[in-house]
Amino acid sequence: MTHTVVISVAISAGVTLGLLLLFWLFRRPQRAPVPDDETIAHVVDELTSRMDTMSRELTVALERTEEETRRNRMLGELGGTIDLDEVLNRTLDAAGALPGVDAALINVIGPDDQPVTNAVGITSDEADAYAIGHVSVGHKIRSLVVEYGEQPEPAGEVGGIAAGLAVPIHGELETLGLLSVFSRTSKYVFENGVSTELEALALRAGPAIENARRFREARHQADLDALTGLHNRRYFHETLARETARAQRYNRRLALTVFDLDDFKAINDRIGHLAGDTVLTEVAERVRDVVRYADVACRVGGDEFAVILPESTLADAEQLYRRIQAAVSSRPITHARQLLLSAGIAELRPQDDSVAFFQRADDALYRAKEGGKGRVATESTGIGAPVALPGEPPFLGAQGQEA
Repeated sequence: MTHTVVISVAISAGVTLGLLLLFWLFRRPQRAPVPDDETIAHVVDELTSRMDTMSRELTVALERTEEETRRNRMLGELGGTIDLDEVLNRTLDAAGALPGVDAALINVIGPDDQPVTNAVGITSDEADAYAIGHVSVGHKIRSLVVEYGEQPEPAGEVGGIAAGLAVPIHGELETLGLLSVFSRTSKYVFENGVSTELEALALRAGPAIENARRFREARHQADLDALTGLHNRRYFHETLARETARAQRYNRRLALTVFDLDDFKAINDRIGHLAGDTVLTEVAERVRDVVRYADVACRVGGDEFAVILPESTLADAEQLYRRIQAAVSSRPITHARQLLLSAGIAELRPQDDSVAFFQRADDALYRAKEGGKGRVATESTGIGAPVALPGEPPFLGAQGQEA
């Protein structure tokens, strides 16, 4: 039943009651005095006042019921997803709906042991300034109210945070994080049962967050190459397809570097495949150290690697190759001494799909391999000059001339 229907029913009932009362007044026995206009007006005013009071009470009760229903629905939806961000956002929505709450923040430890923070109704600067404690605090408290005092309220802007309430979120074996809510008015809003409701919410959220963390960890492990820890071939092709579609849709730049180790088969033949795996692992570590945060480094098979470079050009991809080459060849690698890489690079063209894009970079790699060691080939400039190892003379061509 909607708010309007309830109010209409209440008003109808009041009007009906008033009409019945007026009918009774006028239908009284003839011997009784007939009520005058003043008496009738008084009765009508009293009925109107009672109906207004009834309407207000019904409105408050209806709003409270609707809010409780919405909160229960959000609580019930917590276990309906295994996506960590979705679980955190649903928890925040439920926390933000509590009486007197103006903002909410949740801080948990993610599957990679890195903090994951989501917030609603609060800026990032406020979150940094007013966040209550850390995850470890959850071992010591049940709930904690912090009063920040009166905050200045700039003209035309919302007021500052006046008080905060935090409760720990517990998993099966450990504390997962903290759920905090904030008021921009007074700490006293947290004295009306909000603490109890927030604790109940955190209790419901704990298992859902823990399940979502486990799922994200399993998904993360499924995306990684078991040997090198870089992203695997499946993840590479999925991500390249997604980034290619995004770049084409929004007319953005996208570059790709594909490279492999020169003479790696000879290394395997000389030192064995187990030692060769050690070489690949150390190369991957050095690659990981020099790629940008936004770049996606992958092992696509054997000794072949690839890096997807969003918002990048051919020049950016070639610069990355130079950094990787320097990182790999700057000092000897266990069992293999110094190594060189050959690479092919490409930039996305308007007609490309992900398959054609990768094929052009891979074709450029094979041209680089045919041209010699430690070279990079592009789709537009051909094969570049070889890279000299640190501390060694420049590479000499077949005629003894500097290449």
